[in-house]
Amino acid sequence: MARDTEAKLQQTYRERALKMFPWICGHCGREFDGKKLSQLTVHHKDHNHDNNPPDGSNWELLCLYCHDNEHQRNQVAGTPGEASPGREQDQPSTFTPFSQLADLLKRKT
Repeated sequence: MARDTEAKLQQTYRERALKMFPWICGHCGREFDGKKLSQLTVHHKDHNHDNNPPDGSNWELLCLYCHDNEHQRNQVAGTPGEASPGREQDQPSTFTPFSQLADLLKRKT
């Protein structure tokens, strides 16, 4: 019984999300239509499946691959919806992996 209710609720917010948003994955930008539309999922940004505001502000459409990736990243980070300890989410990374590449290439010649 609970599965039926959950499936109906999910179908309802999925249908609403598909009417509100373009059929494009919010992460990789892949477009969907026709038979492939079933590969586009609704992701809850705060990871709370009960939080379904009518304006869709807690949703984003993600392809199956990006949706799985998003949930795996959250599992690795710890508690869903929370930042990793000691890490600021809003600050960009300062790491530049190729900053010394030119020097390394010069040494080889």
